[in-house]
Amino acid sequence: MRTTHVIVEGLVQGVSFRESTRRQAFILGLTGWVRNRRDGSVEAMLSGPPDKIDHMLQWLRQGSPRAMVDELHIRELVDEEHFTAFEIRF
Repeated sequence: MRTTHVIVEGLVQGVSFRESTRRQAFILGLTGWVRNRRDGSVEAMLSGPPDKIDHMLQWLRQGSPRAMVDELHIRELVDEEHFTAFEIRF
């Protein structure tokens, strides 16, 4: 099990990015959350098997169909937080 914190920069708000991220996480069986940030970026916490996290990070580099991702800031967490589902936070 791995937990990864990600900040996604670019045109990622107002393009269904959070909902698309939630659906992709569900497909991959990941838990955690995703939310918009005030600076226009999107933040996510991903928890699951390393190969599934890697797949999700690849997906986040493209994002939803209308998104334009410029950069990912990825941080692996040592103290894993345990989640029971993947949710959109406000």
